[in-house]
Amino acid sequence: MFATRARDAVIEANLTEQEYLDYLESERHMYAWCLVAYAGLLPSDAREAARSFYPCEPAGKHLRGLVFHDPAWHWAMLRIVGESYWLKRPDLLEWSAEYRAESDAYDARFAARER
Repeated sequence: MFATRARDAVIEANLTEQEYLDYLESERHMYAWCLVAYAGLLPSDAREAARSFYPCEPAGKHLRGLVFHDPAWHWAMLRIVGESYWLKRPDLLEWSAEYRAESDAYDARFAARER
């Protein structure tokens, strides 16, 4: 899966600049998707919230991409439900089937663009 491989590489600072930007856009997309699907935000508001939460950090910044150590699902659920969301809402501990489907669809669209 693109997301897992990229997350590990970002944390290890092994991504090219383009790979970092692609992963950043992927996480922004999934974070915004959660805000629309689970918090009822308008897509435009969700995209703005995602850009704010996931700023584009300059190359060479110490711990650049640290936010990627957890997936967008986790950060969005923290925003929507709050701390310890997995205790308050055990059904949100794991990614929903809809989230997985959207993530897979995003990865497929990304792969198709790369061809």
